[in-house]
Amino acid sequence: MIFAQVISRGKGQSAVASASYRSGERLTDERTGEMKFYRREVQPDTMILAPQNSPEWVRDRERLWNEVEQSEKRKDARLAREINIALPRELSNDQQKELIKNYVQEQFVNKGMIADIAIHRDDKENPHAHVMLTTREISADGFGPKNRDWNKKEMLEQWREEWANHANKALEKEGIQ
Repeated sequence: MIFAQVISRGKGQSAVASASYRSGERLTDERTGEMKFYRREVQPDTMILAPQNSPEWVRDRERLWNEVEQSEKRKDARLAREINIALPRELSNDQQKELIKNYVQEQFVNKGMIADIAIHRDDKENPHAHVMLTTREISADGFGPKNRDWNKKEMLEQWREEWANHANKALEKEGIQ
């Protein structure tokens, strides 16, 4: 199952704090000067995927989300989109990681988004991934305009359908009904 939400300044949220919470990493929010850190019992499995034309700095979580914060001027700015995805328990940790990586690459990164993935396994019965996505196009020069097409309701329906396809193929490959 896929659940989507927007991380927004209008709701008092910060992209840096959100990334820190999901990744379990200590990050400094340059906008507020605050150190963000949320201790986790089980360290999440994390990775950042980015389009090929992206500058190298996008793979640095702290810099990535501070650049996102900096690129947004409005007090009610949409900073990021987050997709929460339940992972099949029947798959091993490595298989889950490969599944989410392939899905995110195909559905988001190949379309121009940067994806910050954190796989949470605190509860063995509920392995899931938090995928924070940028809302602006990226080029070698940095962030460009927002891509409004990424906000369409049809996109969410497509992402859900594609997740079902990816998960089913991964389970089938392992001989699991």
